[in-house]
Amino acid sequence: MKQGLLSWSHCPYPKPLSSPFSTTIKPRFPKPKSSTITVTLNSVDESPLTGRERRQMRNERRESKPAYNWKDDVETKLIKKPTKRYASWTEELNLDNLALLGEQWWVIRVSRVTGEETAERMARAMIRTFPSMDFKLYLPSVKIKKKLKSGIISVKPKPLFPGCVFLRAVLNKELHDFIRECDGVGGFIGSKVGNTKRQINLPRAVDEDDIEAMKKQAKEEQEKADRAFEEEELKASEAKKNGAVDSPLVTQTKSGVRGRKAATAGKSTSLKPGSTVRVLSGSFAGFSGTLKKLDKKTGLATVGFTLFGKETLADIDAKEITTEMN
Repeated sequence: MKQGLLSWSHCPYPKPLSSPFSTTIKPRFPKPKSSTITVTLNSVDESPLTGRERRQMRNERRESKPAYNWKDDVETKLIKKPTKRYASWTEELNLDNLALLGEQWWVIRVSRVTGEETAERMARAMIRTFPSMDFKLYLPSVKIKKKLKSGIISVKPKPLFPGCVFLRAVLNKELHDFIRECDGVGGFIGSKVGNTKRQINLPRAVDEDDIEAMKKQAKEEQEKADRAFEEEELKASEAKKNGAVDSPLVTQTKSGVRGRKAATAGKSTSLKPGSTVRVLSGSFAGFSGTLKKLDKKTGLATVGFTLFGKETLADIDAKEITTEMN
């Protein structure tokens, strides 16, 4: 578009504009660029977001939500840490703290064979050493009655828990060490406490309910044993009335020596290394073990017994063992 030249001069009154052309000049105002704005907005909405922008928007949404930590929630609801009973690990090893529990039942390990004798010796030693102490020893057992050939009734205790003696007393370090030093005592049943520097076996108390359950079990077993002995006595008396010569309680034959030799000869032939045998008499009477070796010249058999979780070998006369039938 062509435009005309405008003349200008200093005059008090303005002169009308003159143009070489007859057209009149109209002022132009800029039109709103609505189409340009619309295109720009559409381009912003339709363009895909980059990965960084999506992550930023996702993080902003997370930050706008209230904070929630599931670990704190689990710790408060499920993981309740117990309060420490002792200030340090050395204080936990102090056995004098057991006296704070008062009178409790404790379990002492003894020999399975001589447990009753060990309990009697320990009781006498405690009476001499601690005359003013109140204590009680309990060895749950069943008294088994048996009528001998001479007519005498023998009574032998059969422990319900072989190798365990129960003590009720106020336990402290002095009493603990004294019982540990007694002959035939293997220590207290408990759990190990401490750290890698030092560990001890801390005795664990037995609940009163468990002791009452053991006493009830011992009473029931004793009633069964007495009932069985009375039934045998009735059978023996009925056999005598019927004129029977041999009583069921007396099993010895007239040729006793010859019969024993024949029985032992049969046992020695049936004994084989690796078989399960049972001790009939001696210090290991009633124990079952595995036959390791049999020396026919000396008549000794090497038997392995499992005592306190360890295997112990013992040489026993072959006449005192028999093969255990499954």
